[in-house]
Amino acid sequence: QVQLVESGGGLVQAGGSLRLSCAVSRRTATTYDMGWFRQAPGKEREFVAAISWSGSRTYYADSVKGRFTISRDDAKDTVYLQMNSLNPEDTAVYFCAADRPPVESYYSARAYDYWGRGTQVTVSS
Repeated sequence: QVQLVESGGGLVQAGGSLRLSCAVSRRTATTYDMGWFRQAPGKEREFVAAISWSGSRTYYADSVKGRFTISRDDAKDTVYLQMNSLNPEDTAVYFCAADRPPVESYYSARAYDYWGRGTQVTVSS
């Protein structure tokens, strides 16, 4: 059983930065493949970034490449999403997701078994 809790969302002006955190509570020593997804009002949940269980591989949506960075600190059981150069199109609820490795697809929300409740990110123009 895994519980995920996101934090770090908020209101920021265009061009600003935020760092999201995902605290992972787990009963076993299993290290999980982790992903960040987002969902804007009236839109489907979309892939943002993912990181392999070892931290050796990262994956990004084209829309965030070069602006967002995913990382993990397993000593703290936390996954981060550093978001720079934010624009209003980044406004959404951001969700953290986890799955036992190997995840079927880093890019698909359906592949992840565990989800947090999300944190709101709002970027004003």
